Amino acid sequence: MLKGISSLLSPYLVKILMEMGHGDEIVFADAHFPVESNGIRVVRSDGVLIPDLLEAVLPLFPLDDYTTTPLTLMDIVKGDSADVSIWDTYYNITKPYKSDKQYFEYLNRKDFYNQSKKAYAIVATSETSQYANLILKKGIVKV
Repeated sequence: MLKGISSLLSPYLVKILMEMGHGDEIVFADAHFPVESNGIRVVRSDGVLIPDLLEAVLPLFPLDDYTTTPLTLMDIVKGDSADVSIWDTYYNITKPYKSDKQYFEYLNRKDFYNQSKKAYAIVATSETSQYANLILKKGIVKV
């Protein structure tokens, strides 16, 4: 265990975050997401919810400043009446990290899955909210 790093972050997840370079993406997947069939590297975070994971990762993980949309959500499928209030939670958590609603990109389900297959890693969580999947694009640490 290290000081200043949340106990929600496994050693493997910290290793993955350290390995990632500028422009690499990581997916925080909800419990409904087909993680194993979409991910090159899968990190299990069973029992962890995405908002908690986001709060634990963002102090360590710079969002990409060289793109207008360093955060990506899976858009609602046309005709679906899902509750996406978790998106407001994401907006509030990411706001201190130079983010607001305009920093979020929305991809349709098929495009989101295709983007996820290119991600450096996918983190499988126990999040049960619909449309809770989130992709983060890594930036650089400015010294």
